[in-house]
Amino acid sequence: MESSGKNFKVVYTIVERQKDKRKFWLRIGAAFTNRDGSLNVHLDAVPTNGQLQIRDYRPLSERGEHGQSAHDDESALALAV
Repeated sequence: MESSGKNFKVVYTIVERQKDKRKFWLRIGAAFTNRDGSLNVHLDAVPTNGQLQIRDYRPLSERGEHGQSAHDDESALALAV
């Protein structure tokens, strides 16, 4: 699901593993910004923790060594569902 427009965002949930308490980002869908600034969110999975991270899409080549992290992108929108 790729788009070259500015309106494309990626939806993640942050999952904590029970085994070692490490957190990882799980991509679960996409979001699109409407002309009025609202979002249409299309989920492929439902987060069990009720939390979504919605971020601007960045190609893999523009991300750091470990992908996107919570502190490297000020364009994140965190939602609790």
